[in-house]
Amino acid sequence: MIRGLRGRLVQKRPGELFVDVHGVVFRVQTSATTVHQVGDIGETVSLLTHLVVREEELALYGFATEEELRLFLTLLGVSGVGPRGALSILSLAPPQRIAEWIREERVEQLARAPGIGRKTASRIVLELRGRLPAVAPSSSGEIDPDLLAALQSLGYSVQEARLAASHPDVQQAETLEQRILAALRRLAPS
Repeated sequence: MIRGLRGRLVQKRPGELFVDVHGVVFRVQTSATTVHQVGDIGETVSLLTHLVVREEELALYGFATEEELRLFLTLLGVSGVGPRGALSILSLAPPQRIAEWIREERVEQLARAPGIGRKTASRIVLELRGRLPAVAPSSSGEIDPDLLAALQSLGYSVQEARLAASHPDVQQAETLEQRILAALRRLAPS
């Protein structure tokens, strides 16, 4: 299974990114939220991915944050919601807001997603309102500018640094040194 990609962004289109990883270009389907969060063409990007294997195709779905990936996988567990429908919902707003809509049973907000009608939105609310993954906003939502500067001085792109610095484990560390170490653990290839 492909858990993530890190490479040079070579093309952006609505709903998809093309990432060059050492000469192999991957087509990654994604939400509008992720398309807007990644860097510019030519920059290094890091995406968390989910591979869907079907009889006639392999489809790679990518996300800028762990929260968005988790919510995508949770939405796939709802009867009648496939990858395209889940991406359509994730394109409406950040994962925290979508989770809030589900908890507050705001069916009309979810039904605004192309391909998701009122019936499917109601099913999503019914099946998920009590069992959503932890997509609550991170501690303060603010990213330490010193941490970003330190990561960039180590050669990471702005997008990579922001992605690592926004992780809850990194934000909960007490000192700058601990935050840098936690961020480097997030950025290190497994």
